[in-house]
Amino acid sequence: MAVRVIQVGLGPIGERVLCQVIERQGFEAVAAVDVDPEKVGRDVGELLGLEGGRGLAVQGDLAATLASTAADVVALCTTSSLGSIMSDMETILGARLPVVSTTETLSYPHFAQPELSRRLDELAQIAGVAVVGTGVNPGFAMDTIPIVLTAACRNVDSIEVDRLQDASPRRLPFQQKIGAGLAEDLFRDMVSRGELGHVGLGESIAMVAAAMGWKLDRITDIVEPKIAEEDVSSNDVLVKKGQASGIIQDGTGYCDGEPLIKMHMEAYLGAPETVDTVRVFGSPNLTSTIKGIEGDVATASVAVNAIPKALVAKPGLRTMGDLPIVSWWGGGS
Repeated sequence: MAVRVIQVGLGPIGERVLCQVIERQGFEAVAAVDVDPEKVGRDVGELLGLEGGRGLAVQGDLAATLASTAADVVALCTTSSLGSIMSDMETILGARLPVVSTTETLSYPHFAQPELSRRLDELAQIAGVAVVGTGVNPGFAMDTIPIVLTAACRNVDSIEVDRLQDASPRRLPFQQKIGAGLAEDLFRDMVSRGELGHVGLGESIAMVAAAMGWKLDRITDIVEPKIAEEDVSSNDVLVKKGQASGIIQDGTGYCDGEPLIKMHMEAYLGAPETVDTVRVFGSPNLTSTIKGIEGDVATASVAVNAIPKALVAKPGLRTMGDLPIVSWWGGGS
């Protein structure tokens, strides 16, 4: 029997998740919910640009949809902030449905937001279901991959992760989040207000540390602009020479004052390639380089592929490190 999915949130990532749910074997889209009045009432097939209608209209009331729809899981793709989704989480868990979400700070909130983490874990356990935050990053490229690599090690002393992303093909909200097209002064001002930068680097660091059994003292997260040396553009944004074409972001996790986890991320328009490199220092030393993890496609894919694992996970707030290994799922038993 297909896994019945309610999709909540129909922004660029939510639409990609819903497309996969509709088109992939083993899943069935049974409802879609969004607060945008211009989307409510529209057939999801028409909204997604698929051939033919799907007989499934976008709903605007989450509680009513949950009450009237038989489902197995909710895919929640709305905002980056755990605090901003707590109301929806309470509603969904009140209906006793598991949740897989692309909310970045949900991927590993225990270090930065312990009170909300405990509350969410309690609600999920009462409901008897799992809640999982995931995506390509956080959720896969800079945390799950390095965690899995260390299985080949006798001991691990430190870990470094580098992620280089060509942001040109990414969705417009991502390009805006990395400040593409901003003057340097405005970029720095928005960073100081917490309005720019990759969300989730600290969560990735905390997740890796927890898997290693390292108790972190602190996590630092520094965002700098990548200044364009020549004009560059995407389909949506024009960056002039001297403006920010994206971000350079560095996160470090300290244990007993020592920097044991270093994560470096560059995401900008015109980057020469998209490549992820993990270096594990220990016995043995390991280096892994992966090319081509395209952010938007991978975010939706990781979320959809995590659904079958979340359905059988132990109730509570779970991370990708808690789940059985997530892989592409073809709909079989």
